[in-house]
Amino acid sequence: MATFLYKLGRLAFRRRHFVALIWVALLTLAGVGAASAPAAGTTSFSIPGVEAQKAFDLLEQRFPGASADGGTGRIVFKAPEGQKMTDAANKATVEKTVDALGDGSEVASVTDPFTTGAVSKDGTVAYTSVKYDVPGMELKDSTRDALEKAGDEARATGLTVDVGGDALQAGAEPGAIGEVIGLAIAAVVLVITLGSLVAAGLPLLTAIIGVGIGVSTITALAKALDLGDTTSTLALMIGLAVGIDYALFIVSRYRSELAEGRDREEAVGRATGTAGSAVVFAGLTVVIALAGLAVVNVPMLTKMGLAAAGTVVVAVLIALTMIPALLGYAGKRVRATGEKRRSTGDRTGDRTGGKTGAGTGEKGRQAKQAKPGPGVRWASFVIRRPAAVLLLGVVGLGAIAVPATQLELGLPDDGSQPTSTTQRRAYDLLSEGFGPGFNGPLMIVVDAQNSDDPKAAATTVTDGIKDLKDVATVTPAMFNKAGDTATITVIPGSKPSSTQTEDLVHAIRDQGTDVRADTGAQVLVTGTTAMNIDFSQKLNDALIPYLGLVVGLAFLLLIVVFRSILVPLKAALGFLLSVLAALGAVVAVFQWGWLGGLIGVEETGPIMSMMPIFMVGVVFGLAMDYEVFLVTRMREAYVHGESPSQAIVTGFRHSAKVVAAAAIIMMAVFGGFISSTESMIKMIGFGLAIAVFFDAFIVRMAIVPAVLALLGKKAWWLPKWLDRALPNVDVEGEGLKTPADAASSRDGDEDRELARA
Repeated sequence: MATFLYKLGRLAFRRRHFVALIWVALLTLAGVGAASAPAAGTTSFSIPGVEAQKAFDLLEQRFPGASADGGTGRIVFKAPEGQKMTDAANKATVEKTVDALGDGSEVASVTDPFTTGAVSKDGTVAYTSVKYDVPGMELKDSTRDALEKAGDEARATGLTVDVGGDALQAGAEPGAIGEVIGLAIAAVVLVITLGSLVAAGLPLLTAIIGVGIGVSTITALAKALDLGDTTSTLALMIGLAVGIDYALFIVSRYRSELAEGRDREEAVGRATGTAGSAVVFAGLTVVIALAGLAVVNVPMLTKMGLAAAGTVVVAVLIALTMIPALLGYAGKRVRATGEKRRSTGDRTGDRTGGKTGAGTGEKGRQAKQAKPGPGVRWASFVIRRPAAVLLLGVVGLGAIAVPATQLELGLPDDGSQPTSTTQRRAYDLLSEGFGPGFNGPLMIVVDAQNSDDPKAAATTVTDGIKDLKDVATVTPAMFNKAGDTATITVIPGSKPSSTQTEDLVHAIRDQGTDVRADTGAQVLVTGTTAMNIDFSQKLNDALIPYLGLVVGLAFLLLIVVFRSILVPLKAALGFLLSVLAALGAVVAVFQWGWLGGLIGVEETGPIMSMMPIFMVGVVFGLAMDYEVFLVTRMREAYVHGESPSQAIVTGFRHSAKVVAAAAIIMMAVFGGFISSTESMIKMIGFGLAIAVFFDAFIVRMAIVPAVLALLGKKAWWLPKWLDRALPNVDVEGEGLKTPADAASSRDGDEDRELARA
């Protein structure tokens, strides 16, 4: 592979005009497609195979035209102090609002609170419900505007009025200001790492082009493939992070090759062949992790994963082709590692074909050897005290992971919105007037098609539910025209995200088993709350198979890369430790509220259901990035004759600074999403940022070298039969060595012997 990528890098360097033209053309094509594509809402939320989804599907069949999945809106009214909603003036305001809402083109029905009993017992709170023909995310802007306008007009009469329901939900807003700050931090880190504005600009430019192509393609296909806004947000998040990192690794290796005295074309080829090989395998682990989300069998997650994986593929291809081309354009403006200013020999080399003076590179190497950098000093410290570093790292992350044992899963609703939003205020008003369970009603579907007496079966279900704990209200059964299916609404006594409500759902389902045996009627529980419970359970059930698939495939891939059994095993165990610690931090901040005020967490509650499996997928791919980039350089040094301890130091000398910079960049990019007002995006941004911190700086920078130091040569052990069976992908670039390289390697060995003497 190194030889192929070496040739590809040199070809891109020589044919830079052609390569740049291809990528600009692809960006233009994707942009035109996105601009001309029809607008799309969000991906439809369905969970095949769970009871709540089966009930929704049954309602669509038995209650045609009822828009079971249609959007809903609520306007909640509260009378001023000392008044009631039944007072003449207040009642007139509500009825005027109901009439105004009924004129909408997408409105299926509007309820009058005074005829449906939607007035609190003390008469101070009332609400009207609006049912729409289409899902909430697919409503026209004019329909949403009409709902908000009706609330504003009612508020002008002196009532407290707030609007809720999924009709007001808009696309996930990623926090543009935070992203700009994240990119600014990334730019500063790149300048410090690469030493010039031009070198720093290359990773930023290529990452933006790659994300532009990926996100524009998603936008262009959104309507046809039913892709939602969250899909492009994830692609943007992952694409920016890996795009910058992959380009950074190749540019950094290019500068190191220049410092070795190679001309620019040769340096580009070598950088693409060595660092590019690591980029390919790192990208593969990310793609495996993201595409593996299809195992969960939730269409929304599958589409998110595949779209983000496609953006990662684009980032890899750009790093392997466009970066070499842009390095050709940059010429002498990208300097060798350790070179502070252009020397006469360097300028002469640029004029005569781009060769960097060997003497300059030799001086740079001598200077670096004379004054070890922070990476070398840290690696030397870890090698001297590996057991202590390993123990401290494992115990520290283990302590941070403890809150994960109290993980509670759920999906965000209006109760998790900031208190400044009208949705949250409407949610609180309903809880105040009608009880906490009113915001999460359960819909019971009684399929009595196989029952001899459907009405008796429905009555049995109703009476049985009334006897259960934590039930506030049970409405009479409502049958369809055929008389074979009934719906019953149950208001729990506790809030939707509580364990009491979850226990109630399971109790109704358990009771439904006895009803079916006695009457032949099937009882199904659905509604948003039940759907959330089923979704959480489905994700929990899929976590272990998904983890086994992703870690298993990546383990096999890393065996090929490192030609070792213990190194990939150590990489996988380190990942599990970092992701558990990250989940512990998420629970502490978003569920317990620790330090939540620092990042704008206004309401604590259950962790988003998809967070564990989502973090496993994304963090695993990113964790393997650092593992590949750091350890391949150690493997390269070991293969070229260095002792295991020397190889660790060499790996840190060449890669620690770049890996640290890449981690800071990823943290900055992910951290930018913490500023989002959308709780789901905020949680994802925080979770990924803290996971990268734990994995890069504690697992890869401390635990990994400590384990390798303790294992010594055993770390690189591989059974001979397996060594013969595995393909030789040559990530270390052994096939690129020339006689001059061999002589240089011998000289380096002699220097090390003299230094030890």
